[in-house]
Amino acid sequence: MNPNRIAALTLVLAGCALNQGTPGTAGTTGTTGATGSTQASRTESCKATSEQEISALFDRWNRSLQTGDPRKVAANYVERSILLPTVSNKPRVTVAEKEDYFQHFLQDRPSGKIDFRTIEIGCNSAVDAGLYTFTFARTGAVVKARYTYTYRWDGTQWLITSHHSSAMPEKM
Repeated sequence: MNPNRIAALTLVLAGCALNQGTPGTAGTTGTTGATGSTQASRTESCKATSEQEISALFDRWNRSLQTGDPRKVAANYVERSILLPTVSNKPRVTVAEKEDYFQHFLQDRPSGKIDFRTIEIGCNSAVDAGLYTFTFARTGAVVKARYTYTYRWDGTQWLITSHHSSAMPEKM
């Protein structure tokens, strides 16, 4: 074999070997960039929690309703979250949309009470789902509904990533 061909083949094979060990860096020079080494050594730490801590998140949300301030209620949600509310057909995904919904919802001075729940806990996430009843102080109305809250630990606090609520399909 020609010495120039051997040298070229050696360079090609050396380049392939350098790219093999670094996931996500195909087509690079073979050196591990900051992203590759950071991802390889990064490990997620899970926040220790309990069912009691997760159930208290509904109480926090319910207390924010009592303030009558839609901004305080919306502060329970991560910025990129979804609210699928009981008394609106419109999904609320932005902070402004959530505040708009709660502006109207809070006018009747609601207060919620959990009737039945199940809680599942994961690594920095939790799901609280069940049945709740809302009593509206201004009108005296009582509404039974199903709910699901999903939460994520942001490193400082638990926040809602999704909240679905729907009226019960039949009276119990």
